[in-house]
Amino acid sequence: MRKTKEDTELTIQELLKIARSLFTEKGFANVALEEIVKEAGLTRGALYHHFKNKHGLFLAVFEAVQREVGEKVEEEAAKSSDMWEQLLLGCRAFITSSVKSQNQRILLIDGPAVLGWDTFRLMDEKYSMKSLKEQLLKMKDHQLLMPVSIDAMTHCLSGAMNEAILWIAENQEGVESRTEEVMENLFLMIKGFEKL
Repeated sequence: MRKTKEDTELTIQELLKIARSLFTEKGFANVALEEIVKEAGLTRGALYHHFKNKHGLFLAVFEAVQREVGEKVEEEAAKSSDMWEQLLLGCRAFITSSVKSQNQRILLIDGPAVLGWDTFRLMDEKYSMKSLKEQLLKMKDHQLLMPVSIDAMTHCLSGAMNEAILWIAENQEGVESRTEEVMENLFLMIKGFEKL
């Protein structure tokens, strides 16, 4: 029996769902491909047909999480028509989405370790930083920002947020209060770029 495109896509989505659950629960190093294929009711060969290896499967899971975070940023930013508020809502969405328990291990722990910093940064640029830069460019076009390098500003803000989410994630009981502290500081940083 020949598989359709829909069957193939369903198989890929099921493998990603199972892998994400196991990577979240146990961490990349503690998950065997056998566990994933057994839970999916597939063979290793079927998994290798879609993903080159465990690393390739993890990269696909990591990218799916990055995409979800990026979509959440866009969704939250769209709740306002004020560009400053859009920026802050997007930043908050990035931070709160990244520190969620189901995302932390994949994004903050295993992502950099498994993929390496070059790939990690490329994924960050492709999803999170892209939205941030687009928003900053829009604000610059509307003359809301001082004349600064948007590339430099994007990297500075992104770096600050990435470091902040690592700090927030250190203490699960203090996530809400630390998030508020970060947002207060981020607000002051961002407002420092405002054209008066």
